[in-house]
Amino acid sequence: MPRAKPVAPPEASPPKGFGIVRSVAPGRHALLDLFPGADRLPIAKKVEPDEGERVRLFRETEIELVDQEIWMYVAPREAPAAFRRQWRPVVSADADCIVIGAAHLRTSPALTLYMDIYHELCHVRQRRGGAELWPPGVSYVRRWTEIEAYRVVVEDARRLGASDEFLREYLKVEWIDAAEYAELLTTLGVPPA
Repeated sequence: MPRAKPVAPPEASPPKGFGIVRSVAPGRHALLDLFPGADRLPIAKKVEPDEGERVRLFRETEIELVDQEIWMYVAPREAPAAFRRQWRPVVSADADCIVIGAAHLRTSPALTLYMDIYHELCHVRQRRGGAELWPPGVSYVRRWTEIEAYRVVVEDARRLGASDEFLREYLKVEWIDAAEYAELLTTLGVPPA
């Protein structure tokens, strides 16, 4: 999904073994070609505890790198009706695909990319399990899919030393209002500023 501004550089870093290949051409790529080692980190087991499913998740999920001012999202199988007028997402009917804005991949802090890719991998796993990622009429901050994905990455970022200030900035997204933002912070146990 698009975001209004980049996240401030964190004081924490992703764990050793998490690679980012920043200089690739737009187009479709294997996930592990852009994020080598992502499948071998402890957070990968939190995203998908079953080893066989985890291997499948990391091997089969693709990345679509686009020249758009966006961060990351899971490409829907078809454009969600609720968004058809405001947003024209990349659609991937036949493959699990995470769409990433080229500028995000090239310039965002490593910890932000780390959190974003695992957040989106949670959504791929959820959808594989039958979850609706864009249920009509459900606030973004009340979707169990978003809460679960954010909880995984926020807990791991804290383990890595991320501050509440960084987490507040990370959770500030342009498609929610101030009340929803406060609710998201509370739900995830991140104190307001």
